[in-house]
Amino acid sequence: MNNQYGNSVKISVRVLQLLILVTGFLLLGRIFYLQILSFDLYNPLSQRNALQQKVVNPARGLIYDRYQNLLVDNVPIYTITVTPNQFDTTKLTLLSGLSSTPIEELRESYTKARAYSWHRPSRIMTEVNFEVFTKIEENLWQLPGIGHSIESKRNYAYKNIRGSHLYGYLNEVSEKQYRETVNYRLGDKAGKTGLEYVYEDYLRGTPGVSYIQVNALGQPLGSYNNGSLDIAPIRGADLITSIDADLQNLAEELFKNKAGAVVVMNPNNGEVLSLLSAPDFDLDFLAGKIEPEYWQAVNFDTLRPLFNRVVSSIQPPGSTFKPLMGLMALELGLITPEETIYNPGYFLRGRRYNDLAPPGDYNITRAITKSSNTYFFSLMNEIANKELLNEWNRLATGFGLGERSGIDLPNEKPGILADSAYYDRAFGKRKWGIGDLISLGVGQGTLSVTPIQMAVIASALANNGRKVHPHIVREIRYPEGLTTIRNYETTTIEWAKKIDFTPIIDGMKGVMIEGSAIRSYVRQIEMAGKTGTAQNPHGEDHGWFIGFAPADNPQVAVAVLVENRGFASRFAAPIGTLLMQYYLDRKIYRTDLYKDMINTLPPSPPEAELTETANQNE
Repeated sequence: MNNQYGNSVKISVRVLQLLILVTGFLLLGRIFYLQILSFDLYNPLSQRNALQQKVVNPARGLIYDRYQNLLVDNVPIYTITVTPNQFDTTKLTLLSGLSSTPIEELRESYTKARAYSWHRPSRIMTEVNFEVFTKIEENLWQLPGIGHSIESKRNYAYKNIRGSHLYGYLNEVSEKQYRETVNYRLGDKAGKTGLEYVYEDYLRGTPGVSYIQVNALGQPLGSYNNGSLDIAPIRGADLITSIDADLQNLAEELFKNKAGAVVVMNPNNGEVLSLLSAPDFDLDFLAGKIEPEYWQAVNFDTLRPLFNRVVSSIQPPGSTFKPLMGLMALELGLITPEETIYNPGYFLRGRRYNDLAPPGDYNITRAITKSSNTYFFSLMNEIANKELLNEWNRLATGFGLGERSGIDLPNEKPGILADSAYYDRAFGKRKWGIGDLISLGVGQGTLSVTPIQMAVIASALANNGRKVHPHIVREIRYPEGLTTIRNYETTTIEWAKKIDFTPIIDGMKGVMIEGSAIRSYVRQIEMAGKTGTAQNPHGEDHGWFIGFAPADNPQVAVAVLVENRGFASRFAAPIGTLLMQYYLDRKIYRTDLYKDMINTLPPSPPEAELTETANQNE
């Protein structure tokens, strides 16, 4: 009996020993697996239990005007972050109470953060005020996984100007953007319009990284290894623009209660001195968290304040096209500078086209000064009869029509410049004729341009046939001190080299002293200009003005479009001449016109786009 009991004990001890030995081998095997075989997999995870990698956003580059006036900078804002694998979602209620943020909004942000990365901090609240920030910081011990970062938002430092379509605004990047590129994270912002969009790669800078020691609750204990592994962010490059801030301020003043666009440019190198699309919008409402009410208001405004008319509005140029039409007629040998065409007060081709210019004989100079429709209808009639439409198209293309100017702004439209292929597509082969082309002679019909294209044409007329490349940014200045100069060469328009521009320029001078822009005459500065009017059957007509000054040594060129305000002599020409005189002499000689422009009452909203035909002579 005792022997049996003793044997039983021995067997039990050996089984236990065997179990201990097997368990030991299993533990050793697991340790070997975790520490040796799976080191690459589990070591980073163990590090993340002790360390937290924090992305440090760079300061966005600044924007200056041509005189180094600061236009756009940054101001700090507080952002609250969440690391999903460390956060208890039952704490959303507490976080909602501390921040007065709807819990549904926080839950949605948390869900996006979790989908983006389980282990990385992501934004859950942005632009919180200091009081809320302090409350959350005081309660971090109850909120494992919640952290903060100090970021920035855009500040429009030069308070005298809005610059909405010039600067543009930033918006949160899409999921596609942050999924497909390493440059962005969830909640990052990028340029959406304007210079912010075009120069995004320069302005945004390069993010840095810091490593923070955290406790089991995810609370920071300090930098890891005295910050030796941290990578400092590199701030974005600064933009030095060609904008004259005071001139921009004047343009915005003059466009009060008006819709349209203005471009002021150096005709010798294409530098944009002022650029405005009206109505505009308040960038301060779009700099940080976008208020839904404001965003909805600007999106549904019938005057389309988000629409950049400078580069995207395509309208018939009206009579501002006549100087170029005259040049092309000289090149095609249809006229000489002295040759006259009789105007009986109308042009007859299938129907009667009235002419508001006085009856009489007109050479090219007088036809531009008095804006004789009959003269230019006759030229287009001859072009059509001689089947020179495609040659006419080629010559107009040389001045930049029918193609984008290349200005450093997004969403530029090329406009419409018809040729025979265009008419074949629109009407069918051999189903169009001379009557369809006549209106082209006075800047109507299947001819549409943008304000920036008209500024390029004004500049080419000013400098005797050299086409400039319009641009806003002169220099890109990098944080390390390097500077890139943005040089754009002017292009000689080959066909215009042998043309004498004098009769054309003389006609444009006459517009200012005895033509449709006489109301805007400035005694102190000789200017050259041309007005134009495009009919609008659903409201008042739209007015154009192009010009340059001084007429014999041009230093500034303008293109102005004022919508739904009637003849260009009423608003477009005064605005253009006021801007030129201020830029040249830093004075406004015609204070009466200035007061008239800034005290304009709002117009009635336009009902529809303008038509493609017109009988107006401006």
